[in-house]
Amino acid sequence: MNATALLPLPVVLPLFAAGLKLAVGLRLPRIQRFISAAVLSVVLAASVTLLVAADRDGPQVMHAGGWPVPIGIALVADRLSALMLVVSSAVTLCVLVYSIGQGMADRDEATPLSVFHPAYLILVAGVSDTFLSGDLFNLYVGFEIMLTASYVLLTLGGTAARIRAGATYIVVSLLSSVLFLVAIGMVYAATGTMNLAELSVRLADLPAGIRLVLQLALLTVFGIKAAVFPLAAWLPDSYPTAPAPVTAVFAGLLTKVGVYSILRTQTLLFPGTRLAEPLMLIALLSMVVGILGAVAQTDLKRLLSFTLVSHIGYMVFGIALASRGGVAGAVFYVAHHITVQTTLFLVTGLVERRGGTTDLQRLGGLARISPLLAAVFFVPAMNLAGIPPLSGFLGKLGLLRAGVADGGAWAYVLVGGGVVTSLLTLYALIKVWNLAFWRAAPPDLCADGTVLETDDSDDQDDSDEETLMPAGRPESASLSGRSITTTAALPRTMLAATMALVALGLAYTVLAGPLTGLADRAAGELLSRTPYVQAVLAH
Repeated sequence: MNATALLPLPVVLPLFAAGLKLAVGLRLPRIQRFISAAVLSVVLAASVTLLVAADRDGPQVMHAGGWPVPIGIALVADRLSALMLVVSSAVTLCVLVYSIGQGMADRDEATPLSVFHPAYLILVAGVSDTFLSGDLFNLYVGFEIMLTASYVLLTLGGTAARIRAGATYIVVSLLSSVLFLVAIGMVYAATGTMNLAELSVRLADLPAGIRLVLQLALLTVFGIKAAVFPLAAWLPDSYPTAPAPVTAVFAGLLTKVGVYSILRTQTLLFPGTRLAEPLMLIALLSMVVGILGAVAQTDLKRLLSFTLVSHIGYMVFGIALASRGGVAGAVFYVAHHITVQTTLFLVTGLVERRGGTTDLQRLGGLARISPLLAAVFFVPAMNLAGIPPLSGFLGKLGLLRAGVADGGAWAYVLVGGGVVTSLLTLYALIKVWNLAFWRAAPPDLCADGTVLETDDSDDQDDSDEETLMPAGRPESASLSGRSITTTAALPRTMLAATMALVALGLAYTVLAGPLTGLADRAAGELLSRTPYVQAVLAH
């Protein structure tokens, strides 16, 4: 089969499956779970095929409906978009398996099947459409598909905390969507096209001032999506209230879609950027402010949310350098960070499942109580901190080397900021290890079989063996917003999915040579622009 025939599959198949699951409702729950897992497995296989074809034969292009440029909407898989598609497909499959395990552990058959699974598949379709879009307006459509599903997932269960966080997220997202539409209107008024390949040609003919305004408009939109400083204040308050699978996929993927869009537009539409120094300043502030916020936190979810903001700065640093080494480092680091950040949020769900809370002041002794849980936290934590020889170290090393090779004053400042941020990340994660895992368990640590209270007290399970949590505990992370029960033995399905992502993160280290080579080839393709433009316009 021609690889281009697979281009619509990552978008269309999840949408079709979501519609089918909504039509079936709550009937045949096992078959419904199998359908979700099978669909994402097929999407992963198609993504791998597209990556192999794009790396071997160049960008794969398909024009929807057979319409030529500029009438038709192009789907394009080059090395960058195909790599992002493979990583996102692998991560979303593991998170889906984790969510299935959580739904079974919570004994909750209704919400995961009737609401979570369809919304989750629609989210996957939106992410895939964003990565494959070769048209600026279709990129907007991909964002809106993704955001519409995210509104449902973030407020899943309807608890008060989730509704409050969801309201903030929705307001910010709607604002960014309006700004995106305005930017699209400005681009179309100036160039008469939305096709990215055509835009790369026509924007070069515009006056420098107009081109700068368009660049700033798009950077503002994508900066909100990526949660770069100072546009990231909404993130630490929005993500921690959601269920663990939702928080994990949001932290791992949604911000990286914004980073991908910055990387795509900066290299394809605005090469030789005049905004290198402002982008470096944004990268530095994102790194430093984000990690200082993480160091100050006493809740594991909020701490990881701040590290997320901080490490977006590394990616923006690579983009700002605009060199082959810098872009290659950014590509490698995006793939690494999607996997590791998602893993850590899934581990957080397991910590809450075992310890009854994510408040570090109330945790302790987890290394003795659950050595396997300690191991699945320690490995990705050290990876995020950049301990050699893990992929986090290799990604940061590549970015720092690119900064030194640049030789500019701002580049050296960013190199220093990157080193300090890495050390502070290590400090923050060691604090988590000492408080939650290493020290002795506090007297009030949740015992096996404790029911975590939520805002919806009527939904408490009446089992005789369960006891209510004392007042003041944080609400549980059940998918439906109902109470969950702590367990001495971690649910096998949830643990297996988390360990699969830990293994994937380690595979980036084992396969660092091929992955670094792929990132370098992707960077060369992005900076030359010619393969992408010729592949699209030739069709």
